[in-house]
Amino acid sequence: MDDTTILGHLEALAYTLGVQVRYESLESETTFPAGGLCRIKDKQYIIVNEMASTREKVRTLTKALRRFDLSRVYLKPALRDFLETGSD
Repeated sequence: MDDTTILGHLEALAYTLGVQVRYESLESETTFPAGGLCRIKDKQYIIVNEMASTREKVRTLTKALRRFDLSRVYLKPALRDFLETGSD
């Protein structure tokens, strides 16, 4: 799978888990942070730097989604393999 396809599958997985993915401008004076998982009140969000490359967006979502128990969620075998062995 290419990065764009993986990104779409990861966004769909987040939706299935009830996690909202937000693409925001995360500029700072010295760096462009990648983003990550956060909780606001009782809702979970994955904040992703909208200026990041597709590959970096995939890394951010992968890192955040690995924190969830995915054992009871149906995932295409290729996506499950990517989540288990893909790069951070």
